[in-house]
Amino acid sequence: MARPARRLGNLPAEATSFIGRRDELAELRGKLSTARLVSLVGPGGVGKTRLAIRIGTDLERGFRDGAWLVELADIRDADLVSNAVMLALDLRDQASKEPLPLLLAYLQDKELLLVVDNCEHLLTAAAQLIVEVMRAAPGIRVIATSREPLSVDGEHVIPVPPLALPSGHQAESLGQLRQNEAVMLFTERAAAASGSFDLTESNRAAVVEVCRRLDGLPLAIELAAVRIRVLTVEQVRDRLNDRFALLTGGGRAALPRHQTLRTTIEWSHDLLNPAERSMLKRLCVFAGRFTLDDVESVCTSKELPAARSLAVLSSLVDKSLVGKEDVIGVACYRLHETMREFARLQLRKGAEEERLEDRATEYYRSRCRQSVEESRYRLAEWLQWMDLEIDNIRAVLGRCVSRHDALNGLDLATSVGWYWITRATTEGVRWLDDLLALGSGRPDAQFWAYFLRGFLAVLKADPNAARPVLERAVGTARELGEPLFLSQALCMASIAGNMAGDRASAMRLLHEAVVLTGPLDDFPARISVLQAQALNGFFGGDIEAVKAAATEGVRLSREAGDLYSLEMMLLNSGGTALIEGNLEQAKSFYREGLQIARRIDDRVAQYALLDGLGCVAAGSVQPRVAAQLLGAAETVRTQAGASLIPILAPLIAYAEEVAVAAVGQSRFDAELNAGKRLTRGEAVRLALGEPARPAARPVANAKDVGLLGKREADVARLVADGLSNKQIGAKLFISERTVDSHVRNILNKLGFNSRAQIAGWVASTNR
Repeated sequence: MARPARRLGNLPAEATSFIGRRDELAELRGKLSTARLVSLVGPGGVGKTRLAIRIGTDLERGFRDGAWLVELADIRDADLVSNAVMLALDLRDQASKEPLPLLLAYLQDKELLLVVDNCEHLLTAAAQLIVEVMRAAPGIRVIATSREPLSVDGEHVIPVPPLALPSGHQAESLGQLRQNEAVMLFTERAAAASGSFDLTESNRAAVVEVCRRLDGLPLAIELAAVRIRVLTVEQVRDRLNDRFALLTGGGRAALPRHQTLRTTIEWSHDLLNPAERSMLKRLCVFAGRFTLDDVESVCTSKELPAARSLAVLSSLVDKSLVGKEDVIGVACYRLHETMREFARLQLRKGAEEERLEDRATEYYRSRCRQSVEESRYRLAEWLQWMDLEIDNIRAVLGRCVSRHDALNGLDLATSVGWYWITRATTEGVRWLDDLLALGSGRPDAQFWAYFLRGFLAVLKADPNAARPVLERAVGTARELGEPLFLSQALCMASIAGNMAGDRASAMRLLHEAVVLTGPLDDFPARISVLQAQALNGFFGGDIEAVKAAATEGVRLSREAGDLYSLEMMLLNSGGTALIEGNLEQAKSFYREGLQIARRIDDRVAQYALLDGLGCVAAGSVQPRVAAQLLGAAETVRTQAGASLIPILAPLIAYAEEVAVAAVGQSRFDAELNAGKRLTRGEAVRLALGEPARPAARPVANAKDVGLLGKREADVARLVADGLSNKQIGAKLFISERTVDSHVRNILNKLGFNSRAQIAGWVASTNR
């Protein structure tokens, strides 16, 4: 549902396709055997990310809790670095006070490798976070990539050079030349672009000169290689030499590497047609991933109409100027950081930057406002869209804060309220506080900002923060004369009052809401009253009141298609059935609620429902299942930063007593700990009575060398050397199709899913 955690072993094989760099890989392995922080440092386009991912993938087996990729390239706000790490690790800022303490508590007993990529624009924040993590969690090791060192104690810096260059000597055989890293990259990318390119005696001189001219810089080589689709390698060489001659006065003097890369990008840019140039420079307005819809809405103009967007964007992808990835069935695009910087300069040169940023602000503001109904009544689909677009929305919110634009900022921040509720409460609080401090927005947006700020405080179990801001929401609703707004604000204020132990205030606010809402035919107002009545009944010990409110709430929520309210009402209904001893009915309510919570990835609801089903299992004489579910619920709860719901505490205590009486304390503790080790997916499947997924095949180790035949072992070694299937075929005098068959057999026999894992296995057998 949400953007997946970035475990390195699960990344697609293309993330580490072509790597070479055996010397750097060996040095990295050596450093990481003793150092806790290694920084790969070098200019943009040199291949730091690919190298870091490759070594992390190779070493993942050595870390009990795996290796994980933290991507900072799309983050522009230093305050969100902790959030980026949490996202990578599949943690959730849904109910915690602050993300960092939650992150540190989670990591303190873990043994894992973090690859923190693209730190340069957030250097101070990234360095501070890494220091905090290593101080709190002795089992953590970190690989950071940046254009400059982090400059913290214990950092081991490894400069990442360009790829090794071919010597240029004609005496070097074609076979030897094919093993050169720069030549390997050029031929692989050229073959992919043209479908038929190969290194031959007739073109070797041109290939060597291109690689040497480009200083072995991977990004520059890729940009040149894709032009083989329409030019010969000799034409690419000549055009590049013409471009570089302008900068060196016609001589052969070498340029600084950063200038080499920029000149190559400019050369690629100048070969574009006017529409492609316009598109490329405008794409930098997106902070993260973007879709075709985004491009058509923000980047088009009279000379570049929306109808041409797909063709132009596809052309830029073909030329390796824009990257493409499929996310949950949607084609998404992004710019390499170096390309984004170049595009931003082009945009400023054309005096278009402010206009494009304004268009992006209006696009996201209007689109989010238009999707307010969808965000509630088609929550699962809307959250998928938000997970794709959140970095762009954050960038717009950041511009609104820096420009003191409360009007647009509050519209946007309140329109995406369900994202803050289900994904990022602390972040939502920060945006709302920053924007409310700027001044007033539209009157209804002002109300929703106060209301949402109070709602988030309630979710964080912080009634002291919730009550004053909800008082402002109530006052604003009265000033606006909006009974629908007032009803919802009164109900939320009543819940906060109960949480604070102020029953008198809670009852007074709820009574006013009930009277006000009676004649209204409005689902949000009615469901708010029912939720407040249910919680008020729990706080007051009136189970019949809870049952009546929850039963009606389930009916209304189901009719309206409001998944969030439905899961909450099912949780309430399950609680009343459990208290009354109706275990089968409680199980039915809880399981339906858990299916919804899994669908919308609501971690707080998941933990509460797992706890409820653990209690049901205890009462149904399933003590082992009960212990595992209670243990799993504790893990999910702590990973979401949530506190135990007071209403659940006595039910859980009783369930534990029943389970311990059935199996004994030591057995119960063992099962509880087993439950804590379950993944969320495993825990949910256990709770729902679904069959467990087949266990993954065990990862091969050095002893498995006998699994492979001689030819397969030869292919595996060449895969580890970074050769493509075509290059392996040429070296072993077999067809590319045969090589592909061998690679698939190797992956199957060893239980792997990427070439990088094969390379790591080969390295382990050679130790």
